[in-house]
Amino acid sequence: MLTIPLQDRLIVALDVPTVDEARALVARLGSAVSFYKIGLQLQYAGGIALAAELKRGGKKIFLDSKLLDIDQTVTGATVNIAKLGLDFLTIHGYVPTLRAAVTGRGDSGLKLLAVTVLTSMGPADMAELGTRFTVEEMVLRRAQAAIDAGCDGVIASGNEARQIRALAGERLLIVTPGIRSEGVADDDQQRAATPRAAVAAGADYLVVGRQILRSENPGAEAESVLSQIDSALSG
Repeated sequence: MLTIPLQDRLIVALDVPTVDEARALVARLGSAVSFYKIGLQLQYAGGIALAAELKRGGKKIFLDSKLLDIDQTVTGATVNIAKLGLDFLTIHGYVPTLRAAVTGRGDSGLKLLAVTVLTSMGPADMAELGTRFTVEEMVLRRAQAAIDAGCDGVIASGNEARQIRALAGERLLIVTPGIRSEGVADDDQQRAATPRAAVAAGADYLVVGRQILRSENPGAEAESVLSQIDSALSG
């Protein structure tokens, strides 16, 4: 497994509607959290400027934009995102789109993550999409696409992390959303995993949102997740 500082392995999702709420949460978490995800909801409410602000403050930032468009548009968008100096960016796992993002990233150091199959999706959703592949087969196809395109990693559930690791070895970072500690409700996640299970299966980074956002003591909740990560790494 890659050498990654323990604290960086937890990415807290700032899934809140306003920048003021996001800043308040970051302030409450303080030094307990070093890495944040800014998704589409917050991006359209001033989240891009907040991303740059937090980066200047020493935090690492994962911009969860899930880019998917014609090649020229994806390349141009990635060029501009790379100028922000952020850390992670998501792109849908379609080979031409991934290659377009790699072109736009250049030598900026921005790590590109291919979205495999959303953790909220299950077998019925795959049937609705009209694909003949199972969730697991689609995840592995898109992990291979990420390798072929020159991306740095994938977004995938803890359920498929072990298979991705077997396929890719250390060539791909595995960033896993849909994380729920034991006893925490899965909400809309169909392929949730505990921190221990995801890390044991090969996940490098865990994205945690609601479990921390809803906590009366977000800092303590973040420390609890980090402790579970550390336990899995030590075991």
